Amino acid sequence: MKPMNISSDLAAVVGNGPMPRSEVVKKLWVYIKSHNLQDSKNRRNINADEKLKRVFGGKGVVNMFEMTKLVSKHLS
Repeated sequence: MKPMNISSDLAAVVGNGPMPRSEVVKKLWVYIKSHNLQDSKNRRNINADEKLKRVFGGKGVVNMFEMTKLVSKHLS
């Protein structure tokens, strides 16, 4: 996949780009798991911290399917 430019909000979570979308998603999951942001009861939900709220458009909780759609807005 071709490397994509990353917004500054997303770069604060996954690092500076450009990088392929697949790499962005991998690094996003590393961040989520290392900060224990996956909901303990419903593992499909992500509880956003301040950095992720900027990426998720201000939402505090998103499901993993919605997450990929919201992250796409930060890639160009």
